[in-house]
Parts: sequence; structure tokens; C-alpha cells
Amino acid sequence: MREKIAKYVTEKRAAVFLVFLTAFFAGNITAAGVARYQAPHSVLQPAAEGNWGLSFQEKGKPPVANATFEELSKYNAYYAENTQEKRIYLTFDCGYENGNTPAILEALKKHQVPATFFVVGNFVKDNPELVQRMIAEHHTVGNHTEHHPDMSQMSDPASFRKEIEGLETLFHEATGQEITKYYRPPQGKYSEANLKMAQNLGYQTFFWSLAYVDWYEQDQPTKEEAFEKLIGRIHPGAVVLLHNTSRTNADILDELLTQWENMGYSFGTLEQLAASFV
Repeated sequence: MREKIAKYVTEKRAAVFLVFLTAFFAGNITAAGVARYQAPHSVLQPAAEGNWGLSFQEKGKPPVANATFEELSKYNAYYAENTQEKRIYLTFDCGYENGNTPAILEALKKHQVPATFFVVGNFVKDNPELVQRMIAEHHTVGNHTEHHPDMSQMSDPASFRKEIEGLETLFHEATGQEITKYYRPPQGKYSEANLKMAQNLGYQTFFWSLAYVDWYEQDQPTKEEAFEKLIGRIHPGAVVLLHNTSRTNADILDELLTQWENMGYSFGTLEQLAASFV
């Protein structure tokens, strides 16, 4: 287990670039940069190193991403709902279990909020009872790959399929059910070819429009830091990414959901999000 956790944390460190990119753009994006991110283009433009990238420019509004709603939807891929309705889509990435998932599930049950949990292979193998509980409590479980690699480096469809189908097999062994065909690229790293590969396998791909640095077990954000990002940057149609490994998330989720509800937000499912683009 230690080796698995170390591997997961090491991979997550690569995603810090995305957080710095978001923070930089939030206050310092130039006019030329805005034009570049908003201009239509025929080929998707991943951020540096293939990372999913966001630019928060106006409070209460969706961030500008490095791909538009229209470009992504061609591949059955989404990062937020294009709406003025105050609706949130709550998602969790599950790399391993360190005791925080039960509290997260309790808060979701208390508020009757649906969520999607994107799981990796070792989480399913080590915690079949939690996966079964997610299903029993009417949440969705999606595919975060078997081993959490950088999928953007996979140009071979067979290698891509092996990571996806490996998780499908583990999920079926743990639950006796077929996994919902929702895919989230590990670390947010992707390529246009990857999106097409996922689509060809019958998957819909879900990025996010709001996240924060919550995955370092020994360096957890404070409640105040978490609320600054998760309350301050919430917006209509948000797909929120949180990590189940976060002690802070487990501690604040009940209050966080209450605050979002007091702001007038309701909670939808990713099925509803995808249907809004049809």
C-alpha cells in the first residue's frame, strides 16, 4: 500500500503545474492570452505538457478553458454546463483510501447530493465495500484508469484500451455490475486522440471547472483556504473536482454543501450535464 500511495502522490505532483497555471491566469492573463484562449480553432489545444488548463477571469462565471464547450462536445467530453442556472456537479477522484471517504459519503447522504466517484484500480481492489456503498447510496462510479498513468502519452489505442478495460474488470469483480462509462483523464492530461479513443470505447469524458490543491496528505489546506477557493470560485454549471484522500474535504463537506445551498445552488448528475449538450 505504501508503494501505491507514494506512486499516486508522485503523479499528483505533476499536476501542480496546472494549479500554478490557474493561479497565474486568475490575476495576470493578458489581453492577448484571453484572445488566444477564446478564439475558435479546429484542433484542441491542451495546456503545456498536455494539462487541462483553466483561467478564472470573473467571479461567479465559468472559467475559460483551453478547449471550448463546442470543441469538447464533439468527443462527448465536458468540463461544465453552459448555463445560467445555479447547478453544481460534484465529483471525487479516488486514488487510495485513508479513512476520509466514509465521512464524505455521510455528508452527501445528509444533503441528498449525488456525486460521481472516479476510481483507480487499487482503490477498487482494496475497498470493494466502499465502492458497493457508493452504488447503494445512488452515486455514480466512473473510470479513472487502472494504474493512473499519463494517458496523453498513449498514442496506441490498444494501450489506452488496456488501462480502461483493466479498471472495468476490477469494478465488475468487486460489484458484479458494469461500470458507468464516464472517464476522467489522470492528472487532467489528455490529447485529442485520447478523447477520440475514449469516445470509440463508448465513454464520455469529464474534466472540471473548479478544483484546488487538496491531495497532499501531509500538507492539507486549512478550512479557510478551502472555502476561499470553493466558495469564491463557484459558478453556475460547475463541475467540481475534490479528492477523497483529503482530510479537509471530509471535515468541511457538510458545511460546504450547506453554504452552496444557501447561495441558491442545487446539485445535478453528470448524466444531466451531458444531456444538456444534446
